[in-house]
Amino acid sequence: MKEWVPHPLRPTNPSYAPDRTGPQRVGLQNPRPSLWRRYKIPAMPKGLRRWYGGGDLHYITCSCYQREPFLGSALRRDLFLNIFEQVREKYEFQVLGYVVMPEHIHLLIGEPDERSIAVVMQVLKQRVSQQCLARRRSRLPKNGAAQPFWYPRSYDFNVFSEKKIAEKLDYMHWNPVKRGLVESPEQWRWSSYRFYALGEEGPVKIDH
Repeated sequence: MKEWVPHPLRPTNPSYAPDRTGPQRVGLQNPRPSLWRRYKIPAMPKGLRRWYGGGDLHYITCSCYQREPFLGSALRRDLFLNIFEQVREKYEFQVLGYVVMPEHIHLLIGEPDERSIAVVMQVLKQRVSQQCLARRRSRLPKNGAAQPFWYPRSYDFNVFSEKKIAEKLDYMHWNPVKRGLVESPEQWRWSSYRFYALGEEGPVKIDH
């Protein structure tokens, strides 16, 4: 496994190196006060308000319909990230982190200048479902009905502080480990972890 090397643009902090012993040491249950120092986080805008249009960051969770693993294949997770980057470029919003799990996603994003988070998520979910369902329908018997891809509603939590940003990033990055999908977060390539830990550019541009 590749040895961790501090990225020159980020603070050198030994506690930021991937923890080989499991998620409990990175504070998933009891975050340490210095937790957010492991990430290089953009300055938070002034005068934040707890509604859309206030310049907040949003921690968003979307689940597949009936928690089915519709994103269970590497091909579909790659497709999701490619569409996510296309939507980011179109609406020009900030992305701080993400993880794509087999049956849900977590995103940490900013608000676009001209549209709302609701529009961004609607477009993202529609494009993903349309492409995935189109492929599935081609294998269905004639007159067969495909079930929905996503639950209609998404969970949206406004994030105000650097500490909360880091808590959400840690939760996302360690989710595959907690679920037993991999032994360490850098092994799950459908998250932003490798950008922060190894300085690798992924399929989605991360603002830092």
